Amino acid sequence: MSRIGKKPVSIPQGVEVTVQVNQVAVKGPKGTLSLTAHNDVKVIVVENEVKVEPKGTNGKAAAIWGTTAKLIANMIEGVTTGFEKKLELNGVGFRMAIAGKNINLALGFSHPVVVPIPDGIEAKIENNILSFSGIDKQQVGQFAAEVRQLKPVEPYKGKGFRYVGEFVIRKEGKKTSA
Repeated sequence: MSRIGKKPVSIPQGVEVTVQVNQVAVKGPKGTLSLTAHNDVKVIVVENEVKVEPKGTNGKAAAIWGTTAKLIANMIEGVTTGFEKKLELNGVGFRMAIAGKNINLALGFSHPVVVPIPDGIEAKIENNILSFSGIDKQQVGQFAAEVRQLKPVEPYKGKGFRYVGEFVIRKEGKKTSA
């Protein structure tokens, strides 16, 4: 039994949830998101709540039940408040700038790195913090992970991209014998 799947997802005011066959559409003040629900679950809208129920007792239905409920809850949160990820860039000579729909990065390579910003994501730079925001949690998190992967933080000097608040264990360098 899924503890997350048992709980109904509440629908705040200003958000409209529609279900047609296996298509779930959520419309709110920030935009519209849709999800194709799995065939092993049934999505029902009752008053101001969305309920997800498994169809049958097989293991696949039990596994996808709570996941579908959480995906719908994330869609509702996305169209009301949105999601945000912040990356911090540390390192001497490392720079970043936004030019139109691209992020220009100088990461210590022999060439500048240009990353196009996908539709549905807004990027801002304040000091050395790059923040991404949007209504789709998966899209925002995936894009932040892709940018972080360009220059992940290294353990010796702490240079590279890290999430704001992320703790990186620092290593001690080589010791010389005197």
